Amino acid sequence: MALKLIVFLPLLAAIIAGLGGRWIGKTAAKAVTTGALFIGAFLSWPIFFQYIGGHAEAALVPVMTWIHSGTMTVDWALRVDSLTAVMLVVVTTVSSLVHLYSWGYMEEDPSQPRFFAYLSLFSFAMLMLVTADSLVQMFFGWEGVGLASYLLIGFWYYKPSANAAALKAFVVNRVGDFGFSLGIFGTFLVFGTVSIPAILHAAPAMAGSTIGFAGMRVDTMTLLCLLLFVGAMGKSAQRPLHTWLPDAMEGPTPVSALIHAATMVTAGVFMVCRLSPMFETSPTAMHVVTWVGAITCFFAATVGCAQNDIKRVIAYSTCSQLGYMFFAAGAGAYGAAMFHLFTHAFFKALLFLGAGSVIHAMHHEQDMRFYGDLRKQIPITFWVMVIGTLAITGVGLDVAGGIGFAGFWSKDAIISSAWVNGSVSGVMAFWIGVIVAGMTSFYSWRLIFLTFFGEPRWAASEHIQHAVHHVHEPEGAEGEHDAGHAAAHAPVTGTAGYHPHESPLTMLVPICLLAIGALFAGQFFHGVFVDAESAPHYWNGIIAFSRELAEAVESSSLWVKLSPTIAMLIGLWIAWNNYVRSPGAAERFVATFPGIYKFVFNKWYFDELYDRIFVRPALWVGRLFWHGGDEGTIDRFGPHGAAYAVGVGNRITTRFQSGYLYSYALVMLLGLIGAATWAIWWAK
Repeated sequence: MALKLIVFLPLLAAIIAGLGGRWIGKTAAKAVTTGALFIGAFLSWPIFFQYIGGHAEAALVPVMTWIHSGTMTVDWALRVDSLTAVMLVVVTTVSSLVHLYSWGYMEEDPSQPRFFAYLSLFSFAMLMLVTADSLVQMFFGWEGVGLASYLLIGFWYYKPSANAAALKAFVVNRVGDFGFSLGIFGTFLVFGTVSIPAILHAAPAMAGSTIGFAGMRVDTMTLLCLLLFVGAMGKSAQRPLHTWLPDAMEGPTPVSALIHAATMVTAGVFMVCRLSPMFETSPTAMHVVTWVGAITCFFAATVGCAQNDIKRVIAYSTCSQLGYMFFAAGAGAYGAAMFHLFTHAFFKALLFLGAGSVIHAMHHEQDMRFYGDLRKQIPITFWVMVIGTLAITGVGLDVAGGIGFAGFWSKDAIISSAWVNGSVSGVMAFWIGVIVAGMTSFYSWRLIFLTFFGEPRWAASEHIQHAVHHVHEPEGAEGEHDAGHAAAHAPVTGTAGYHPHESPLTMLVPICLLAIGALFAGQFFHGVFVDAESAPHYWNGIIAFSRELAEAVESSSLWVKLSPTIAMLIGLWIAWNNYVRSPGAAERFVATFPGIYKFVFNKWYFDELYDRIFVRPALWVGRLFWHGGDEGTIDRFGPHGAAYAVGVGNRITTRFQSGYLYSYALVMLLGLIGAATWAIWWAK
């Protein structure tokens, strides 16, 4: 019963807020949706502690009979096990706090019931995905989160940029979902079922078998795993299907925290871990997962180092951290991958919501070059973002049992696991992971130093000037928050006198709670996820887990364990030197290496490349069929051509309609003569 409430209460709340928001009002709509998620969170944590203690077996909660077609049987049922328990607390906890945060952040938006309905709809779809007992049910949740993501990214539909970002996310994810659907079709063809437990049980026996594909014989499990992984690449923004995630920052900041940092983008990682017995049968698929994750990890980190938009820095950080999770899974360290997913949910949601608090204080200005010295103006936001930065950069000490922030435990476990994996791809991932740890530290501390330290640079911002000089109605179509609210806190003595203000309690309480998770989640739960003794109890046979790998990580060399910490300190020093000690050093570097900077700043020109390869040819083909096919052929010889012929015929026949009897008699006589002539000629 508790599991059904966790899953279906958000759906009920979304229906009430979405369809009845006009009648019950915005406050009631917010209360219903937020309350549903908090109830789910309170019910999820006992389930989590029950399963991580190894005291519970996997359970199945039937919902209804769904599909019975030929040999395919799909009953709608909710599966709860150790892996599901982790995802339940991640989804419900982050979602409930984001709902509460949105009370303050979206206070001036006139469409609050619609926004909260979309949030709850997303939560329902994500919960359906993580509790799925079959691939079809997982695909239902998979597409549901895609729909909710499209609606939330384009929530401010009157902004062309938001519409474009929502459409881009929809199209790119359709590419990944096409591969995922082919993987499901192929899995049913091979195993004769879509039941996840049945597939995982039968998967080892299929190792080494072949199947016909595109006129070739290929390894069965490699083909199935790679097709399924294409879906994970799209949903979790891995190269080359990564381009939608940074543009998705056009949605409200709470959306970024919920969907594009903590929950939806981790669906691909969850899927790979859930189906790990399938991936374990194909070394090729495991290597591909490792390479894709490592390359994405490096690529996104380089781009994040050059971005100036505070949300885009965190967005590319998300891509990079997801890459860590994937190369951990590819190295066989599923416990480390899920551990980083767990800790990442806390510190990345904290960073996104903290960025929203900064944007709120700065009248929806998102360019960090127009910040500076904000630690004195918004001290609570400053300290919680510092905690989030300490967590993501992996600050900690591996002495006397270890002490550190969340990322120290999970990210270091991933990097060490890649090294002890021993394969070429694993060693490559290790070195990339170490390098990226340094870059992560650099761009994270760069964000902190540009935002909270140095001289105030607010006067140069057009947004701040607008807030100071023009107190007016909310600008839902032009920005993320109420300009009038920001202006009310700013003296009208000029832009240099603008005073940023701290966020309301509805925004501060959630980020403070997330800060607690960023502080202690790694310290408290690392034994559950990655320790050799605890791991078999935790996974409970749900995913393939190598106890030998966990033991090797624990006994790995000291230099392997210290490498991420050393890289983190180097990144911190570079950021401090360039943005605190010598504030002009970064500009001098850009002037010295303009080509490198432009290449990284423009995201390796992936968008431009895709525009030339896919977008422009597609538009050309579309125009060809539109102008040449539709207008030039179909309309010309179809509706327009037929209409023209009818018009000409009508003008000719009207001349015979004189109204005189002798004229009609003459026509009849001519017709009879013609018919008789034809009959006589035919008779001959």
